Amino acid sequence: MAHSYKVKVDAFEGPLDLLLHLINRYEIEIYDIPVSEITEQYMNYIHTMQKLELDIASEYLVMAASLLAIKSQMLLPNSSIEDEMEEEMEEDPRDELMRRLIEYRKYKQAAENLKEKEVQANRIYTRPQMSDETEPEDKPDIRPGEASIYDMIQAMGKLLSKDKETQSQETKIKRDEVSIQTRMDEILSNVQSSKDGTAFFQLFKDRTRPHIVVTFMALLELMKSNDVICVQQQHFEELVVFKMEDAPWN
Repeated sequence: MAHSYKVKVDAFEGPLDLLLHLINRYEIEIYDIPVSEITEQYMNYIHTMQKLELDIASEYLVMAASLLAIKSQMLLPNSSIEDEMEEEMEEDPRDELMRRLIEYRKYKQAAENLKEKEVQANRIYTRPQMSDETEPEDKPDIRPGEASIYDMIQAMGKLLSKDKETQSQETKIKRDEVSIQTRMDEILSNVQSSKDGTAFFQLFKDRTRPHIVVTFMALLELMKSNDVICVQQQHFEELVVFKMEDAPWN
């Protein structure tokens, strides 16, 4: 029997986090959100997550419905000048979403500031390193250039879109023939052989859907255990996977 690779990914913090990621990535003004564009990008992520068989929380789907409702409301034609005047007095359909995003951004920034203070405090009060001791692991969780889960999802969306034609019937593989542990070992072996990093897409040479899904899950597991790190120096640049000790900031 085929195994299910549906998982709950801890790195997902909720739909507001995804929206804030899109706003930052595409340098969108939070006070004047282009609903049509942001909805299209958001739905692209949701569809890719579904293709990767990630266990999407219902709140993501609720937000998708809300975005589509706002988009439809803003596309409604104005029937008369009188209607336009009434609409000007009414609240912009985006206002509630904007308020939630601003509040979430403040909360997220405060949480990051607290985490950074905690890291600094740990460095101050940690016993000095002895000559025969290994270096303590006191690095912050987020490092410059480190790719987020959303950067990886977007890269996977491009890969799946590009390789639709290769998902032919004759190349199907039973899911129980593809082991996540085996892929983890293969990825580690691949990454260890190159101190300059391995291009993200090079890990997906076999483009069948089961192989893509299992490879992505294996990569997430390796990142979770701090064996590898995924780096993207600038927005829209290609992702590169490093063995943790070979990361650019080490």
